[in-house]
Amino acid sequence: MAEAIVTTPTPKVAGLFAGIGGVELGLQRAGFESKLLCEWAAPAKAVLLDQFPDVDFHDDVQDLPSLPTVDVVTAGFPCTDLSQAGRTAGIHGTQSGLIKHLFKLLADANPKWVVIENVRNMLALDKGLAMEYLVDQFESLGYRWAYRLVDSRFTGVPQRRHRVIVVASRTEDPRTVLFADDSTELPLSAYRDDAFGFYWTEGNTGLGWAKDAIPTLKGGSGLGIPSPPAIWIPGAPTGQAIVTPSISDAEELQGFPRDWTIAAKQDKGRSGARWKLVGNAVTVGVAEWVGRRLKNPGTFDETGQVPIIKGMRWPNAAWGGPDERWEVPYGMWPERHPYRHILDLVKREDLAPLSLRATSGFYGRLQKSRLRYDEDFATALKAHVEISTPVTTQ
Repeated sequence: MAEAIVTTPTPKVAGLFAGIGGVELGLQRAGFESKLLCEWAAPAKAVLLDQFPDVDFHDDVQDLPSLPTVDVVTAGFPCTDLSQAGRTAGIHGTQSGLIKHLFKLLADANPKWVVIENVRNMLALDKGLAMEYLVDQFESLGYRWAYRLVDSRFTGVPQRRHRVIVVASRTEDPRTVLFADDSTELPLSAYRDDAFGFYWTEGNTGLGWAKDAIPTLKGGSGLGIPSPPAIWIPGAPTGQAIVTPSISDAEELQGFPRDWTIAAKQDKGRSGARWKLVGNAVTVGVAEWVGRRLKNPGTFDETGQVPIIKGMRWPNAAWGGPDERWEVPYGMWPERHPYRHILDLVKREDLAPLSLRATSGFYGRLQKSRLRYDEDFATALKAHVEISTPVTTQ
């Protein structure tokens, strides 16, 4: 008699603040299935409806009556009030404060896992008030929690992106998800020196400098405008040495297939909305790593952990529950996937010269600052300004 085949149901996910589905796509690759998506922004909604056409959709978390029965609830809640590029109004700001609706919904739900993602700055802003709020809410609902600051480069994408991942559960041990893996960053010698990413919206107090990578893709900037990063390619001809990646490059830098956000294209083809969507997204590979561990938790080594005293700064990795909080010595690279060099990822033919206005503004700020920078970089910027400046005739 043949043995009965036992099938395991595909674990289900409810995605709140779903954005363009970075968490959902990553979890899907790890073997999960989305049951509900919730997102209010029209451009992001257009992407979700295009990419996840068979998933139930709800517009606004503020009037979502309840959560469906799922294994995982995710919430990449708005970073607008927490990020350095945003308003830094804090966890109770108009946008970031919407996270309170997650906890209202969790009070009447019982998922196996909850996963939250947000910017690094929430560990420090207002002396860590955002992190304190999150763990207090989880603890009041009987959850144990763990969080870890990770760098998206561990997934192989050439984007230096630091994000906090929080995992919580009433019944499981979140440490076996976030702390089951630990690797080390690539040695400096592994990065090539044929391209350097920087932010042209900076230049007063920083550069956002990244070797063989771009700095963090952002939904906006301190100047209040969409802010695609720029790339310096040493040795390239003037006019081709200071360039910006395309929106399709940016999608791939976040781990999405190219043209993932094509459904958001609007306003006669302008891509500003798409840049904001991609800049606010969760790197797909990060979510996939979390998903693999949600399905197959590992082991946690308590060696080196130390108690967190209330009022201390929040470390880069920690765990806790209603009666205890511990700092753990885990780095930002849980795994180390094969690295894609920036010039191997971007399509060279689609790289656009940085505009004269952007280059001259950045170069001017840089010259007035006290920042240290490569003189060859400054020379390339100056040459780019000169070749881009229209010739006037008398």
